[in-house]
Amino acid sequence: MGPEDLSINEEDVQGLMEVIFEMKTKELDLILHSPGGSPEATEAVVSYLRSKFNDIRVIIPHAAMSAATMLACAANRIVMSKHSFLGPIDPQFILQTPLGIQAVPAQAILDQFKRAQEECKDPKALSSWLPILSQYGPALLVQCDNAIELSQQLVAAWLKKYMFAGQASEPAAKIAADLSRHGMYKSHGRHISIEEAKNLGLVVDALEVDHSFQERVLSVFHAAMHTFAATPAVKIIENNLGRAYIKMQQRILIPKQPQAPPST
Repeated sequence: MGPEDLSINEEDVQGLMEVIFEMKTKELDLILHSPGGSPEATEAVVSYLRSKFNDIRVIIPHAAMSAATMLACAANRIVMSKHSFLGPIDPQFILQTPLGIQAVPAQAILDQFKRAQEECKDPKALSSWLPILSQYGPALLVQCDNAIELSQQLVAAWLKKYMFAGQASEPAAKIAADLSRHGMYKSHGRHISIEEAKNLGLVVDALEVDHSFQERVLSVFHAAMHTFAATPAVKIIENNLGRAYIKMQQRILIPKQPQAPPST
């Protein structure tokens, strides 16, 4: 099982189409638990969901990180608990390095090049920097700039259109910039709590306010977690009518070779 099996990707639009087409309401409660994925696929997911629903509330029982945070920012409002988290949206690049395949923040790549430019003004530093810089392709800097700009543009546009619709003065651009600021969070895996999300300016409700609603949300979440633990399922998209799209992990069974009896 690879990261792409768990991540938001292009196939998720097909999964959503499978479970949404019978739903008649124009309002959606989306319980979201995801490590993130592709910003481009997330854009397709938002486009599809917004073609079907006028009002979307994203409920995060535990974690919606990276591109899942971007998806949450396309909601009219977000619901979080004391123990649930969003994450930074700074884009990552999967690179083959001498230490193996690594996810490297786009901003860290740009910062590293700027540092190399300064230090390589001293010719003695070239020998130290060449092995590091040689692992990056010639177009990578432009790709980093474009990726950072894309994530900020998408989130700012969604926040302005949905969460802050009709407001003359809204913080959409600032929130998008703050969420993508690698230098502020230092790590793509940092957890943004409900209080931090509110301080950023996002419209967030506390799940604990309504105990009955909290119990129903957590029941769904725990049922999903038990399903992941007890079955080959790695991704579940399901509606309240029981219609589901479930991705299963392929398992390869290797038959055990019989051992020869010990010689006497």
